[in-house]
Amino acid sequence: MEGNMFCFQCQEAAKGTGCILKGVCGKNSTTARYMDLLLFVVRGVSVAADILRENEAKVNEEVDGFVTDALFSTITNANFDDESILYRVGKGLILRNILKEDALAHGIGLPKIDELEWEGRPETFDAKAAEVGVLREKNVDLRSLKELVVYGLKGMAAYHEHAMRLGYSEPSIHSFMQSALAEIALNRLTVEEWIALVLRTGEVGVQVMALLDKANTERYGNPEITKVNLGVGKNPGILISGHDLHDIEELLKQTEGTGVDVYTHSEMLPAHYYPAFKKYKHFVGNYGNAWWKQREEFASFNGPIVFTTNCIVPPLENASYKDRVFTTNSAGYPGWKHIVADGNGHKDFSEVIALAKQCLLPTEIETGEIVGGFAHNQVLQLADAVVKAVKSGAIRKFIVMAGCDGRMKSREYYTDFAKALPKDTVILTAGCAKYKYNKLPLGDINGIPRVLDAGQCNDSYSLAVIALKLKEVFKLNDVNELPIVYNIAWYEQKAVIVLLALLSLGVKNIHLGPTLPAFLSPNVVKVLVDTFGISGITTVDEDLKKFGLA
Repeated sequence: MEGNMFCFQCQEAAKGTGCILKGVCGKNSTTARYMDLLLFVVRGVSVAADILRENEAKVNEEVDGFVTDALFSTITNANFDDESILYRVGKGLILRNILKEDALAHGIGLPKIDELEWEGRPETFDAKAAEVGVLREKNVDLRSLKELVVYGLKGMAAYHEHAMRLGYSEPSIHSFMQSALAEIALNRLTVEEWIALVLRTGEVGVQVMALLDKANTERYGNPEITKVNLGVGKNPGILISGHDLHDIEELLKQTEGTGVDVYTHSEMLPAHYYPAFKKYKHFVGNYGNAWWKQREEFASFNGPIVFTTNCIVPPLENASYKDRVFTTNSAGYPGWKHIVADGNGHKDFSEVIALAKQCLLPTEIETGEIVGGFAHNQVLQLADAVVKAVKSGAIRKFIVMAGCDGRMKSREYYTDFAKALPKDTVILTAGCAKYKYNKLPLGDINGIPRVLDAGQCNDSYSLAVIALKLKEVFKLNDVNELPIVYNIAWYEQKAVIVLLALLSLGVKNIHLGPTLPAFLSPNVVKVLVDTFGISGITTVDEDLKKFGLA
């Protein structure tokens, strides 16, 4: 069955339509099929859980954790380990059967659908996996809408899991996720109802990002303007990548006084903006750039690397660093040591620390500093200066350039676009898209940097808060009346939930690139264009004219 797969969930979908032999991300066809099987099992769990809730029966919290983790583990570049995916399949079948027994005990009827009826014998895994992938839905428009919801749910799960690890969990979010997954299995909605569910997914996306923002700021303080070192120190180091702030907190505590330094990589850069982490003198700085450059940067770092979430690039066979990479949470890669939390959520990083002490110091690949920390609380403290600059004409427009970076040559557009922007414009950014321009000498406007980095991809919420506050300050009726242009890069499913969240807030005329998602059918694209004014990008010169910036 090798070569039997179909995946079009990320921006790198082969030929702009979908990967059918091997994922451009590096995911092989077997892993892709096992992920399809896992999602099939998750739908079964969700149907049973949703019906139990509808009948006011209690659903064990373990179900919520399982569904969230399973969705997160299928995000692009998160988990390449077949064994760990199949472990989740087995766990899901156990939970599904427990829920079925609960329903029987309460006299609650469940539908006779494959997701609930399949016996789940291991010897049938491969055959079933081949039946339950994306192409099971033959109607291309329904398929497009269903997958748009699923990918939004994957992004939602990622953000909710981070909040959950900090002790912040919202039952209504879990209920919504499982209800939406149940609808995919039950297949009873009309196209119009699916469109409504897409928008409802965006609304809940706003809620989950607000919850994570609350979790992060109540635990670690509000991000503040910070200069982040790009050079290296004089001790061996550990490089931590991904998005999970709870993990970096534990790592910093456990490395304190050991003679081992800690560096952030890619999306973990914004950890430097939080006051709680600034007390750690061995928290040296950020090493490297966006996720896709990791093969060369991990080699030159020389020390161990910890992946807390997605953004793994499979190493080459002769990679010098492949024996010093660790994963945790929903991330996984065959052969890499996986760090598991104990019953209290605590993780032991002693093996990573011991390995770091045996490694060479990081090789310096750049020097200097970059400035960030412009989340909503910090920017609103600058509101008077920002409003004054807008009213005086010093700032003509804000350009939201949030989202993801990637390795395709077409993404050079975003660097060129940032360079070509008039000097009376300010870039608002979040996510790793910033690595296309955050080290450019773009200067400032009356002391306001021309690149305001709010943080990680989930901190796109900050950009929405800022926009809504500016709408209030300028006494506008519609957020779309603000001098803000949206030119957003996307790569994976967390960008999908950010997009849906913006749409749910009424934001229109979003430009999305470097390509429109392969999972959007022509008819769904037409709805998005006609209703929300979504469009792709063209050339830098043409888009500057389109935005009124030429």
